[in-house]
Amino acid sequence: MIVCVCKSVSDRKIRASIAEGIDTFDELQFELGVAICCGKCEESVRDVMAQSGVCASRCGVEPQVQAVPLTFYERKAA
Repeated sequence: MIVCVCKSVSDRKIRASIAEGIDTFDELQFELGVAICCGKCEESVRDVMAQSGVCASRCGVEPQVQAVPLTFYERKAA
C-alpha cells in the first residue's frame, strides 16, 4: 500500500528500510523523503514503524488531539 503519495513510498519500502537498519523517523525521512512535501503521511509512516517494532513510542511524538465541539439536537416526535 502506498503510504506517501507525494514520493510514492509504500509500506513495503518502509519495512525494507527498517530491515536495512533505519530505526528513527528522521533517518527514514532523509532516506525516503516521506512527510517532506505535504506531511499528510507522517502519522501513517509512524504507524508502520511502530508495527515493525521500531520506534514503538512513536519517536517521542505525542498525538495531537484537537477538541471538536459537539452539538446535540433534540429530536421531536411528529
